[in-house]
Amino acid sequence: MHLAITDTALQKIYELMTEKEYYLQLFYDTEGCCGVNGVPTLRLSADTWPDYVKVHNKHMDVVIHPQQAAFFEKEMTLDFRNHTFRLSSPQGILNGFISPNDLLKGDVP
Repeated sequence: MHLAITDTALQKIYELMTEKEYYLQLFYDTEGCCGVNGVPTLRLSADTWPDYVKVHNKHMDVVIHPQQAAFFEKEMTLDFRNHTFRLSSPQGILNGFISPNDLLKGDVP
């Protein structure tokens, strides 16, 4: 799995990180839904867990839980436009409206 992060998105992520070192976590959010109905999103997490796997990225550490990987594409791009993040792939948009506040909900094991 590979995640390309545009310069604009990377700059916004760094603004959100404060002084802590974070992992960018690909996360399938099922809050308020049953397990297979959810939305691909992102979190900033100060920790990673042993069962998480790395997602190839040249800018920062990106991780995902292997059971959630099925809800994401092998090749993805993260961009920041109009005050929101957009996660897309060659197949289409996975989530076009990820609020910067969503990234701050991190540390979900």
